[in-house]
Amino acid sequence: MRKVLLGILLTAILGLTAEAQQVISSSSGIGSRSVYSNEVKVNFLNLIALGSIEVGYEKFLSDEHALDLQIMFNDRFGYNSEGQGKNYKTNSVQAAMNFYFGNNLNGRFFIYPLAKLRFGEFEEPSDGGVRVTNMNSFMLGAGAGYKWEVSDHFAFGPYVSIARGFSDEVAERFTRIELNGGFSLGYRF
Repeated sequence: MRKVLLGILLTAILGLTAEAQQVISSSSGIGSRSVYSNEVKVNFLNLIALGSIEVGYEKFLSDEHALDLQIMFNDRFGYNSEGQGKNYKTNSVQAAMNFYFGNNLNGRFFIYPLAKLRFGEFEEPSDGGVRVTNMNSFMLGAGAGYKWEVSDHFAFGPYVSIARGFSDEVAERFTRIELNGGFSLGYRF
């Protein structure tokens, strides 16, 4: 299942990249802000704090909105820590639509609805054994953030989201509501 999801996501990214390169070569740019139409990014705050690797791809459809896809390796529920026998074996894929606001050429606010699919397990010690929680779940939510657009090629900024999960097993161990956030660094092309 994981290999199929990752294969579909990589195929979509490669197709969107090829399409974007055609658009760039056939015109002087998209919109009035700059000539970028793609962004690859990493959430370096969660990488440092949690050891969770979050990489993303953003396809700008116009100056005001973009399709955002992210893959999260070692994804943790909220900001729960590992240690003392607790171990997350979870990964996630997330799709969102970012809506940008404002005319500031150095940075803008954005909001986004999101859909997230997490899969894997959470293990923790329990009565001399190991309790395993199936973390497979689907989530819907929304978020907001700000991006400083340093140049046509670099952008960075904080974001936060809140989502509701639809897994009863996850809700028994954790909660249905999950808060997430980070600080991303992106390269635009």
